[in-house]
Amino acid sequence: MRVAIFTESFLPAINGVTHSVMRVLEYLRDEGHQAMVIAPASGGREPSEYAGFPVIPVAAVGLPGYHDVRVSGTTQLRLERLLEDFHPDVLHLAAPIALGHRAALAANWLGIPVVAIYQTDVPSYAARYGFAGAETLLWWRVRQIHSQATMTLAPSTASRTQLLQHHIPRVGLWGRGVDSVRFDPAKRDETWRRRVAPDGERIIGCVGRLAPEKQIGDLAALADLPDTKLVVVGNGPLRDSLESFLPTAHFTGQLTGEDLPRVMASMDLFVHPGELETFGQSIQEAMASGLPVIAPAKGGPIDLVNSSRTGWLYAPGDLASMRRHVRDLLGDDRKRAAFSTEARLSVLDRTWGRLCDDLMGHYREAIAESRSRHRLTA
Repeated sequence: MRVAIFTESFLPAINGVTHSVMRVLEYLRDEGHQAMVIAPASGGREPSEYAGFPVIPVAAVGLPGYHDVRVSGTTQLRLERLLEDFHPDVLHLAAPIALGHRAALAANWLGIPVVAIYQTDVPSYAARYGFAGAETLLWWRVRQIHSQATMTLAPSTASRTQLLQHHIPRVGLWGRGVDSVRFDPAKRDETWRRRVAPDGERIIGCVGRLAPEKQIGDLAALADLPDTKLVVVGNGPLRDSLESFLPTAHFTGQLTGEDLPRVMASMDLFVHPGELETFGQSIQEAMASGLPVIAPAKGGPIDLVNSSRTGWLYAPGDLASMRRHVRDLLGDDRKRAAFSTEARLSVLDRTWGRLCDDLMGHYREAIAESRSRHRLTA
């Protein structure tokens, strides 16, 4: 199969969209398919290829105050020419909003089936960034883009329900895989723990972009818990202000390679306060690392966390409940160990290979649907 992947984010930016695209490309390579990636240019820092497939940068600018978020302004005509040269069987649109919109238009013009992967709740993000008035307009844009797709795949049941409520048609489900070999409790590093928590404190961890939508500031509700240490992994525009707001927390910055699974396995508990997660990849990685997870009962975490078995879900905004759940698990080693075991077991079958097998099935379904439509209109 020949797959053209249009993504709103790619290397060197590290985030959920980039991560998913990388895993899909590795799968396509391993299974003998062909692919190309079209992504916003990043000032020459983007790779020329990934997994043996070409990466084609298109003109883009960074958002003010958040330069790593790139918005492409390339033309539909340019994308049509790229597609005509590659002759794809299907288009994969990763979190489409700007580049993805023009790619969908180009694909429809050329009669190429489109699978749109919904991943980022852009309309709700706008409200977090102080542009609440743009939310209605952005939902109109999301509906406009996804209505052009042969099918849309939502990452969680909550996201699928949200899309259907906004009158987006043909919405299916496609989750995300997790590498339970890379993320493994066996990578726990006692030397790192002694350095970060020299008095033997329990480590409460969080991983995510340091940006408004992740609500890292909610961790202040845990900052005064005795015999604990907050560890925040990630980078972003709010890092300086969050370091001032959480002066006793340890900020690692962004971690990659083996550093991330080593640090995650060295935590005792994982707290994910963001309420706008369409899925929650870091939650899966924490669970694979053997960490009980505490998260709001909203969006993606609802599908991932089994309350009273692999962690706890709390009502959005109820930080007192979040704190109670943290105290409960940190104060009971036996319970925490049981939750830890169940957390890892719950994700062992969610391999990227299995999830990408499912994705190939969706590609084939979209191709068949597109051919059927063309026969009906011929």
